[in-house]
Amino acid sequence: MRKLVYYVAVTLDGRIAGPGGEYDFFPAGDEQQVAAYFAWTNALYPETVPTAQRPAFGLDDAPNRRFDTVVMGLGAYRPALDAGITSPYAHLRQYVVSSTLKPDTDPAVTVVPGDPLALVRELKQEDGEGLDIWLCGGGKLAGALLPEIDELVIKNYPVVAGAGTPAFDGAFDPTVFDVSERTAFPSGVTHTRLTRR
Repeated sequence: MRKLVYYVAVTLDGRIAGPGGEYDFFPAGDEQQVAAYFAWTNALYPETVPTAQRPAFGLDDAPNRRFDTVVMGLGAYRPALDAGITSPYAHLRQYVVSSTLKPDTDPAVTVVPGDPLALVRELKQEDGEGLDIWLCGGGKLAGALLPEIDELVIKNYPVVAGAGTPAFDGAFDPTVFDVSERTAFPSGVTHTRLTRR
């Protein structure tokens, strides 16, 4: 069965964005550190780079290595939409969970107004040719989908936001994950992969 993987950047206090949805405050290090970090992550997860940015990273024709589908909430979709990009991950099947977004926003994007758990359970049953489902964000959606999250890939940045969107915004539901691997970078960023126990 395909896995649901929450691949996300997080602050030390567990925020994935600031109070206004901003994420430009995540410290990435100096120019050399940024280049090395992106080269490493893009080699592992090239499909998580938005379609419009792929040429800048030399990923125009890069095959999907880990995911063929992305699921996101309106908050995660909104920055692209505000920039006039209605299909931010055209190289993936795209689902946006929202009760307010118009269903005809883009023919390449499926708007899901209802139960995200039912959506993910259906996607997991599909034949994905070995590729998984990427939960891109946001916090409320991650909280709702916690029962179906099989793996976490956390990019933890050395910054405290103080306020903003939590990585998980849902009911109290202690769920244990085991660390599978962890890589630390000179910039202070750590990249941790965890699997559900």
